Amino acid sequence: MKRRDVIRNLSILPAAGVIAGSAIPFGSVLAEPASPAAAKRDLIKELGLRRFINAAGTYTAMTASIMHDEVVDAFNSTCKEFVMLDEVQDKVGEKIAAMCHAEAATVTAGCWSASVLGTAGMLTGSDLKKVEQLPDTEGMKNEVIVQKAHNVGYVHALTNAGVKIIEVETAEDVAKAVNEKTVFMWFLNYAENDGKIRNEEWIALARKYNIRTMIDMAADVPPVSNLWKYNDMGYDLVCISGGKGIRGPQSAGILMGKKDLVAAARLNAPPRGGNIGRGMKVNKEEIFGMYVALEKFVNMDHDKEWKMWEKRVAVIENAAKKVSGVTTKVTVPRISNHTPTLSIAWDINRVKVSRADFQDRLRKGNPSIEVMGGKGESITITVWMLKVGQEKIVADRVSEELKKASAW
Repeated sequence: MKRRDVIRNLSILPAAGVIAGSAIPFGSVLAEPASPAAAKRDLIKELGLRRFINAAGTYTAMTASIMHDEVVDAFNSTCKEFVMLDEVQDKVGEKIAAMCHAEAATVTAGCWSASVLGTAGMLTGSDLKKVEQLPDTEGMKNEVIVQKAHNVGYVHALTNAGVKIIEVETAEDVAKAVNEKTVFMWFLNYAENDGKIRNEEWIALARKYNIRTMIDMAADVPPVSNLWKYNDMGYDLVCISGGKGIRGPQSAGILMGKKDLVAAARLNAPPRGGNIGRGMKVNKEEIFGMYVALEKFVNMDHDKEWKMWEKRVAVIENAAKKVSGVTTKVTVPRISNHTPTLSIAWDINRVKVSRADFQDRLRKGNPSIEVMGGKGESITITVWMLKVGQEKIVADRVSEELKKASAW
């Protein structure tokens, strides 16, 4: 090529080796222009649902608890991969069992499901014909001994599997009730103080008559030690909710205890069909989430958390008791919902609002707040489901409504 041709060709190229009209180096790959990130949908707003500050507690109707970020991450990190469901249950069950001093464990569709599947496992053992037969219990041991004070709505989890409830009140009653049809003895933990037989005696009686046992301790953590207390005590099966104090998925729970019984319960559960538990599915994300939530709960600083709860309660209590005619009291339930609980009561002659109306005013205010009703003209407040700073909002709104009612 002649020198003048080279010069002529160079003259049509962009200066300094860049593409004309840009600062992109010559030879670079042009990327597609980034599209703006789509705004995340606010489904609660989109569907016109009411958000509220939960100063009531971990009630199912209020969607229980809010999952920790680590639990949400567990959902997100596993939801786009395939794994075998039984393998997930095997591995997670081993981890949960180790944390809770149990021989074995499995994640269930809540505490109710744990109770149904645990009952089924007690009835069928590893006999697949019996698994297919439930809830028809003909030819099986099918009587469950329950204290009269414990024979409340939750016992339907047991009868769903086809058993017959035999009520007792005393140790003498237990002796009379035990027979060749007795399959196990069931204890409702939150009702312990209502019955005449306490946990330790219940276990001792079961051992005396060589009867297996199961306990429902759905909402009975904190304290964290309850996670292994009843396994250590000797219960054969322990049922617990996952979405309350542990703050796992609300639709998850745990069945843990003796290896043979957990294995039998799983024969009555998904992914197998032809059994009474087929509809009690737990997806892989919930199983992973339950594991992460339990791990976090076991390892967290519970003393620090308790002190935080006490400070939050004090903020609300100090605001409320400044109103004339109002009295406050802080208690801690012995068993279920074992957290600092604030009771706010008022003299109806001085603070002229009924309990129901007061709750309704908080519910319809901005922001909306849910509290529980107490005895007479009073409400009860717990703070363990509050987000950071919400105790101040609750304190202001409670004080505001009390002052309004006392100004009439």
